[in-house]
Amino acid sequence: MKPKAAIPQCELFGAQLSELLNPKHPLYVLAERIDWSQFDAAIDACYAEELGRPGVNTRLMVGLIYLKHAFNESDESVVARWVENPYWQFFCGCAYMQHELPIDPSSLSKWRKRVGVERLEKLLEATIQMALAMKALRPQEFQKVNVDTTVQEKAIAFPTDARLYHKMRAALVRRARSLGIALRQNYRFKSKKLLAKQGRYAHAQQLKRAAKATRQLKTFLGRVLRDVRRKATFLQGRIADERLRELVALAERLLEQTRSSKHKVYSVHAPEVECIAKGKVHKRYEFGCKTSVATTSKNNWIVGAHALHGNPYDGHTLSGAIQQVERLTGHTPADVMVDQGYRGHGYAGSASVHVVRSIPKRATRALRRMLKRRAAIEPTIGHLKSDNRLDRNYLTGRAGDRINAILSAAGYNLRKLLRWVVFAPIFWLTWWLKVSLAVVISLRRAPSQTVGVLFAAAST
Repeated sequence: MKPKAAIPQCELFGAQLSELLNPKHPLYVLAERIDWSQFDAAIDACYAEELGRPGVNTRLMVGLIYLKHAFNESDESVVARWVENPYWQFFCGCAYMQHELPIDPSSLSKWRKRVGVERLEKLLEATIQMALAMKALRPQEFQKVNVDTTVQEKAIAFPTDARLYHKMRAALVRRARSLGIALRQNYRFKSKKLLAKQGRYAHAQQLKRAAKATRQLKTFLGRVLRDVRRKATFLQGRIADERLRELVALAERLLEQTRSSKHKVYSVHAPEVECIAKGKVHKRYEFGCKTSVATTSKNNWIVGAHALHGNPYDGHTLSGAIQQVERLTGHTPADVMVDQGYRGHGYAGSASVHVVRSIPKRATRALRRMLKRRAAIEPTIGHLKSDNRLDRNYLTGRAGDRINAILSAAGYNLRKLLRWVVFAPIFWLTWWLKVSLAVVISLRRAPSQTVGVLFAAAST
């Protein structure tokens, strides 16, 4: 059932948060300026009209999602801190101080799956529109965009053959036990001890012993897999239980893969994980999915972010990145700066793509400045990973990768908005000092040119 709008009820002996909090606090200012009704219109379509109990208030859920990715919190910690922080409660639409958890933390996961990545793009779009409304971002900045890709790592352990065989066997045994399938032998204790030995052998550079232990673990998995196949209930020539059927297919892939195989299995609980080599010295391989990020060239506002599976070539992701920028901003960028990984991109749109190799000597000052700004996207990606939960994705499936990329970008923009609320007076004061200084200098040099200098200073 659709969430009902929160109706504030007056408390006899309670003071409203609006009377207790500082109205100049950044979260207070943003809570008053954001148009929360736009989320109701976009998300209400996920709920039935008159079926089931009413869903949780949309502003509360959207506010918690914003706070989680802006302050790098988990589902559990953001709900716990919400109880302690009155500014967070006011940001989420509460009129009075609350002393109990607003929701169970697992509700955030269920809500994300229900809403989906297409509607969650609205959260990123809202931060861009808010920046425009607060004049922290100008429409002219959409004309120059930087685009780059990074790897969004999944929350998995480093994949080794021995560990994968052990985990796969354990997953098959658990599922068979839940279905009441009595296995001939599950190798629970033998596999655990052998995995520990394999790790010690590998650490001591006793590679023959380590390889022998790995082969034994593979044998244990094969025996359990064949036993499950024999005793599983079949329906029309297929295993009846869908989850067990998926595990059996995954185990078959794992047993068949070799060193030179394509589309390997790197995780049992996240089989969509891919191995990506970006050429980094400190981290040769990363396990997750490729993610494309688009930012404005001048002030690094994120105007596009989406996860890509299949480890595509960077140049082939450019068209989708530009389309997302057009969808979120309503503007088509005129100039797109990319690195050499985008050579041969094949983009045929109206935007001019500049593959930055080395800046030509005959380049104009404006072109030189624009090409140099390409590198500004690198620290933005670093902040996304260190501050906004892009470094290690805990959401399940391919949909979880796409959702985490979008929400990380929304959290990054929200942090920029919070800083803008704090430092905007300083920016305006600096601008007025700049104009005043230009006027004084122009009056001393040529009083007749004062109007032209004022116009130039105002335009900057």
